[in-house]
Amino acid sequence: MKKQILLFLPYLFFSACVKDKPATSLQTAVPLSVSKKVYTINEGAFPSGNASISFYDPGTGQVIQDIYATENNNAAVGDVAQDLAWINNSFYLVVNNSGKILVCDNQFKKTAQINNLSSPRYILQITNEKAYVSDYNANALSIVDLSNNLKTGSIPCAGWTEKMILIYNKVFVTNVRKNYVYVINTISDAIADSIYVGLNSQDIVLDKQDQIWVLSGGDQPNSVPAKLWRINSLTNQVKSSLAFGASDAPGNLCLNKTKDTLYYLNNGVCRLSITDTHLPAAPLVAAGSKNFYGLDINPNDYSIYAADALDYDQRANIYIYDAMGNQKSVFKAGINTNGFYFE
Repeated sequence: MKKQILLFLPYLFFSACVKDKPATSLQTAVPLSVSKKVYTINEGAFPSGNASISFYDPGTGQVIQDIYATENNNAAVGDVAQDLAWINNSFYLVVNNSGKILVCDNQFKKTAQINNLSSPRYILQITNEKAYVSDYNANALSIVDLSNNLKTGSIPCAGWTEKMILIYNKVFVTNVRKNYVYVINTISDAIADSIYVGLNSQDIVLDKQDQIWVLSGGDQPNSVPAKLWRINSLTNQVKSSLAFGASDAPGNLCLNKTKDTLYYLNNGVCRLSITDTHLPAAPLVAAGSKNFYGLDINPNDYSIYAADALDYDQRANIYIYDAMGNQKSVFKAGINTNGFYFE
């Protein structure tokens, strides 16, 4: 582990990172319920430029497809919708292969666009004025000024940077092509440390004990198994790791509302308590004939949202399960749903 740069205010989250929820005011044929709404991030089929956002009302079962086009005179989102975040009362929609981030109001009407990005993946708010954007191609994280929605700089970080979390004025960022999670000092905007987790790390979450969990895909051709790592976020020290089987290909690590239970995809939807010392022997929800591609947990009711990409050309089926894995409902979204945003 590299020597760590001094970080200030060791247990302080920036208060600016507490995000308000969007007050949805979409015009719909059927009145919306009082339920918190769900947005699906639909990649589309690379490189067809048919990415979209679908809107789902759990209270009525109503689905609105491609709400961005609806609110923007049939304008296209672009090629490969990757991430959706609510920052400073605006949606930030990261469009990977189009090299841009669309900024929209609560009805998804475009208000700004962030350009000069190589191949953006995920956006993370650092303060009211600053965000980081990970990137597939840039060998760096981009720094975005949220006041004027402009890229203002970058933090060199070789490889494919992916998902990020913020705690203690540090950003932990996964890197698919390197063996390390990199730790960024948000005061100096520079790499402060690195933590060995092996190749193909993509997913990262922070549990209720402020422990970081990183899912690394490993290197199956060279018999390196995937692993789930637990890291102390204060000391940057690895506390434990759990190895998967040689044929396992886990992904889409996420947490429930109380941040005490992990979920991920691996031949179905798997569940793991943060106190467990062994991986589950079988999925909570078996995949069967489903091609699960996206996964997240609704913080409003603990329900599990799992996206079946089918053949990657059809619109995805979104299956909703309760916390025990019982199917509640299903609806259609766009093509290749990779994730969700919950109000």
